[in-house]
Amino acid sequence: MNPLDLILTPLGYPFVARAVIAAVLIGATCGVLSCFLATARWSLMSDAVAHSVLPGVVIAAALGAMLPLGAFLAGLFTVLVIGLVRSRTRLRSDAAIGVVFTTMFAAGLVGISKIPSQLDLQHIIFGNILGVGTDELGVAAVLAPLVIAVLLAKRRDLLHWAVDPEHARVLGLRVDALQLLLLVALAATVVLATQLVGVVLVTAMTITPGAIATVLSRRFERRLVLAPVAAIAAAFLGVLASFWLDVSTAGAIVCTLGLEFALAAGLRCVNLQNMGKR
Repeated sequence: MNPLDLILTPLGYPFVARAVIAAVLIGATCGVLSCFLATARWSLMSDAVAHSVLPGVVIAAALGAMLPLGAFLAGLFTVLVIGLVRSRTRLRSDAAIGVVFTTMFAAGLVGISKIPSQLDLQHIIFGNILGVGTDELGVAAVLAPLVIAVLLAKRRDLLHWAVDPEHARVLGLRVDALQLLLLVALAATVVLATQLVGVVLVTAMTITPGAIATVLSRRFERRLVLAPVAAIAAAFLGVLASFWLDVSTAGAIVCTLGLEFALAAGLRCVNLQNMGKR
């Protein structure tokens, strides 16, 4: 088979083409967002928000409301509670995040077992990217570029806040507003991505690309390029691999991200060894 056919044959199917476009949009958005999360040491926050959307989805389904709205409100509620627990107790950030998001996720599981609904838990956790429709793709095509544009427009202020909030306050930056902006961007991205690709993939997408970029470069501006490129490449290759290997699409994308991280770490080790020999 012609190597080009490995790409063109899957894209000939409309559902695969839509999955590739959705994965690329999500990958680009999560890649940019992951740079700020990694710098602010907020990577686990994305995992917390991704898992905490479940009770919001369950309640929205029971009330006949919009599922994305319920998920978004649940995500915002989670980050506010985490902030409250962290500020009013002696718990470290990772402990506060772990307590809150596991409780929220468990509440969602209880809700699914007690509230009649047509929710498919497997699709929420693992996603159904091959089933993405044109309407969902249209929402992603609008929301993803909007989140990226806002983050890039405020990147310098967000970077000051992420590196040193107190110094950012001295510079006259509105620290609370910047934190809220990042939280809203995170919640919107997680809700959008969870609807399309599931909790597992959105967690990997908001953590691993930023980690890859951090390993490869110290300059934040370069990371803003490297992270989305890594995420987009993993999304594209993962969808194609899942088609040919007949495996989970989300799993294939996450595994591709893991291979990219291993490659980046290997290159970093080689560079350090070469520098040591000079």
